[in-house]
Amino acid sequence: MTPHILLINPNSSQATSAMMQAIAQRAAGDVLAVAVATAKRSPAMIVTEGDLLASADEVVEIGIRHAPDCVGIIVSAFGDPGLETLRQQVDIPVAGICEASMRMAAQGGRRFGVATTTPKLVDAIAARASALGLAELLAGIRCTAGDPAALTDDKAALTQALGEVVDACIAADDAQAVIIGGGPLGEAAGALESRFSTPVIAPIPAAVAAIFERMQR
Repeated sequence: MTPHILLINPNSSQATSAMMQAIAQRAAGDVLAVAVATAKRSPAMIVTEGDLLASADEVVEIGIRHAPDCVGIIVSAFGDPGLETLRQQVDIPVAGICEASMRMAAQGGRRFGVATTTPKLVDAIAARASALGLAELLAGIRCTAGDPAALTDDKAALTQALGEVVDACIAADDAQAVIIGGGPLGEAAGALESRFSTPVIAPIPAAVAAIFERMQR
């Protein structure tokens, strides 16, 4: 197989995989192709810490299986399940969308917020910021109301709801950048990037950029 970046979807939704692959391919341009692998043992959308933790083993299995044909791997769930273990098992760059977007958002010491749809993952998101040494720059994590899966199924409503949360991160938390926290939120992230003067960080392109940066080292 031609060398490529592999995007691993820790959710089991094929539709989400296709959407995230398309976003990653646009970010990669003509430099590298992006392939996708979808978890089979996870729910269609990860919405709890239990879901997140349970997905890690399969992420690692998928990554190890595909690594010989890849030049880089993206773990595309906002919580980076299995990221560190996979890095220890393969000899190619591995990026997580949470880690990559937080590092991008925090550039120059910016305070950053996270706008997301999954309130049961707030502690896990905060823990990632802490693990990355960015807890002091995390301005806050704000969530949309209602069922995350139902909201994600309505693109217009999702974009509207996340836009309102981004505005709250900026106005109430003084965030200097706001991450859209979730792989399945990738299209909404792209739609919101141009709506605010404050930077809105789309996590999948951030992970592609992180892979390219590590390949050049």
